[in-house]
Amino acid sequence: MYDIIIIGAGPAGLSAAITARSRGKSALVISGPCADSGLYKAPVIDNYPGLPGISGAELSDRLAKHAEDAGAVFASGKVTSVLTSDGGVSVGFGSEFESGRALILALGIVQTQVFPGEAELLGRGVSYCATCDGMLYRKRKVVVVALAPDAHAEAEYLRSIGCEVTEVTSTKIKILGDTNVTAVEIDGAAVPCDGVFILRKSIAPAALLADLDIRDGHLVVDENFATAVPAVFASGDCVGKPYQIAKAVGEGQRAAFSAIEYIDKGAD
Repeated sequence: MYDIIIIGAGPAGLSAAITARSRGKSALVISGPCADSGLYKAPVIDNYPGLPGISGAELSDRLAKHAEDAGAVFASGKVTSVLTSDGGVSVGFGSEFESGRALILALGIVQTQVFPGEAELLGRGVSYCATCDGMLYRKRKVVVVALAPDAHAEAEYLRSIGCEVTEVTSTKIKILGDTNVTAVEIDGAAVPCDGVFILRKSIAPAALLADLDIRDGHLVVDENFATAVPAVFASGDCVGKPYQIAKAVGEGQRAAFSAIEYIDKGAD
């Protein structure tokens, strides 16, 4: 079990990891490829104090190396589930699970809109991971909503285990069913199926944790960067504007301090 799990390897997440390690706490950073981020693709950054003219790629690499040299552990994958309990949190990514005493969400700017029926039927036909849940639908009809670069590969995996796959890229989706998924309405036409795999680059925070407070597309946190869910903190662009690197770095540090305090109080 890690002390702190951090979802996101941008400035907020890496700052949180560095801070956690400076206070002797173990830290796991889970993220997708850094090269896919907007920061990494920025050719020149002129407003980060002390490093004028640095490229986004170089700044990202420096932050990551600092965190790695400090002892943070890195894992690559798209987070598909978060479970909380009195003992902390469990995070699922790909086919793996890791546990931590506290969680920091440093998701950047993320898509928060879910499709009609998605939240209601999550776990009852709605899935975010083909390799995790595919065998449950072997030789059955499924729809893959392909909104991520690796979606086609996941659709091919489902075909390889005998699923009858309908692959779509539309965002005009409605998931139908009372107790379980029975069909997906795509651009107004219903496609009968037993399951639907919604494969986005990232998953909406509300889909990861239903009790999060979200307003105007941002996670609501208190002055300690704690969310409405115990043991879960958030920082950076996902908690609101301005979307600035310096702000994200400072908030990541403060969220880490709060997570550390939370852990230490629990140990008393």
